[in-house]
Amino acid sequence: MRAAEQTARRTLHEFLAHQAEKPSLRFVTCGSVDDGKSTLMGRLLYEAGALLEDQARAVERDSRRYGTAGDNVDYALLFDGLDAERQQGITIDVAYRYFSTDRRRFTVIDTPGHEQFTRNMVTGASNADAAVVLVDARKGILPQTRRHAHIVSLLGVRHVVLAVNKMDQVEYDQQRFEAIVAEFRPFAAKIGLDAFTAIPLSALRGENVVRRSPAMPWYRGPALLEWLEAVPDTRADDEAFRMWVQWVSRPNQDFRGLAGTIAHGTVRPGDRVRILPSGKTSAVARIVTLEGDVESATAGDAITLTLRDDIDASRGEAVVADQDPPEQADQFHVSLVWMSEEPLLPGRGYLVKIGSRTVVGQVTDIRHRVDVNDLSHLAAKRLELNEIGVVNLSLDRPVPFEAYAKSKIFGGFILIDRLSNATVGCGMIDYALRRSANIQWQHIEVDRQARASLMHQKSCVLWFTGLSGSGKSTLANLIEKRLHAAGNHTYLVDGDNVRHGLNKDLGFTPEDRVENVRRVGELARLMADAGLIVLVSLISPFRNERQTVRERLDTGEFIEVFVDTPLAECERRDPKGLYRKARAGKLANFTGIDSPYEAPLDPELVLRTMDAPPEKLVDRVLEELRRRQIIAS
Repeated sequence: MRAAEQTARRTLHEFLAHQAEKPSLRFVTCGSVDDGKSTLMGRLLYEAGALLEDQARAVERDSRRYGTAGDNVDYALLFDGLDAERQQGITIDVAYRYFSTDRRRFTVIDTPGHEQFTRNMVTGASNADAAVVLVDARKGILPQTRRHAHIVSLLGVRHVVLAVNKMDQVEYDQQRFEAIVAEFRPFAAKIGLDAFTAIPLSALRGENVVRRSPAMPWYRGPALLEWLEAVPDTRADDEAFRMWVQWVSRPNQDFRGLAGTIAHGTVRPGDRVRILPSGKTSAVARIVTLEGDVESATAGDAITLTLRDDIDASRGEAVVADQDPPEQADQFHVSLVWMSEEPLLPGRGYLVKIGSRTVVGQVTDIRHRVDVNDLSHLAAKRLELNEIGVVNLSLDRPVPFEAYAKSKIFGGFILIDRLSNATVGCGMIDYALRRSANIQWQHIEVDRQARASLMHQKSCVLWFTGLSGSGKSTLANLIEKRLHAAGNHTYLVDGDNVRHGLNKDLGFTPEDRVENVRRVGELARLMADAGLIVLVSLISPFRNERQTVRERLDTGEFIEVFVDTPLAECERRDPKGLYRKARAGKLANFTGIDSPYEAPLDPELVLRTMDAPPEKLVDRVLEELRRRQIIAS
């Protein structure tokens, strides 16, 4: 028995070693809904002999319960794993399946076809080396076909097959196939797919899936599996070494290693490396893996590096070849796929994650939106769900990067909503803006502390937020009078007043409101830098923008004051007659009526004007300033 077990283990080990030696390919399937993606991939696994007996029995059983192929086996069920998908006959989630042939190992990434699940398709395509774009031979090229093909191109996938499916339902008409290819070709050229392979097939009947079908003798190209096996391996080991630090390993006092997965190139003990963004250099001492120390590691290997010098490095920094480091910049020209139901608003702050590094950034300008049908450039002030745009992106600090066309890992990023933590966008860096390199911080000897000390106070920003008519300006004005009388140096920035000058060009759309708060926030920051106590009275309806202002100031310098007055009371007061106009439909985008107000979740102060007279509320604010030692007791 022991000899038999040893033989079985040796056979398994040899089999796994043989599998590991095969080249691998990750490919994504995409296209419009009901083009037959899941059926095609299920049939591919079946025809390639990649199903175990129990899997074959399970799909036969499920075909009787959920299937849509009549008495035939519904191979789409191999990919439509969720009950919701099976019952609706559509793919909702991204499905991953693995199989191998004698020539290659494959990872199949099956993505949804519905437009509302475009974000899932982006997720799948971002990890692919090749793409299979399906088209229903009856329907031809659809808008979603173009959208997916465009996204595939943006994500740097250059090996693409146009799989014209359901040829059996058009009686294997060669002219129909050639018309679809002719329609797709100029579009492919515009999006940068200079070369693609078109294959006519029938997933349901298994024709031109694994082997060429006699039903279409006019087609002389490869079957789909033949094409997949022939896709060249695009990974290169001769590129310069790049690795994001994912975590710092400190199992004991004697070991400190930088752990991550190699993005590009090869590393060996003794190689000189540089840590970015700090720029510190050292040499590799050891390369540690789960199997022990190794003499070299290449792209895709998960490793831990120890360095000869005690250099401080942390998660989100990059270890790169010292002789060929990437550039660093904080402003970029990027292509962006928007994936949230909430629109992208220029000026709004988001978390930007590139590799393992997370910084704060904002889209400063939308250069244009792309029409997926004809690829024309359209003017846009925002991006909506599933729209693709070209934008300028500004970060709060420089990051190491490479153009996405050269490196997906150092050129791709995601945008994350800072309040919900949801991924809302996926971007590809085209290049750094020249202004990023030309503009540097000028060191100034006299800082805000020095300026404020001359005034015998600490600088801060008192940010009064609330509905129109809540009493923000009244309270801010009373507080400034009290501070001025006590000898403090202040300035009051009122929302209405700045719209007569600094923000005269802005309206009241969500985009303009975001920009309005951004400009006022920058003005308040400069005034605080001058050592002043700055009072800002501004509706500032969105939490995200108030949070952005907070983060632009030093810790403890931003004091959010929520003037909490019910909407009914604000309407009763209506000092400017604006609520009456809004209710009459004469004033659009009015906060509280047809535009939302997002109340602070954790403000430093809450002032309820219905519960206390203004003088009492002013006393509360001044007491808070004394407690924080901003003004003298």
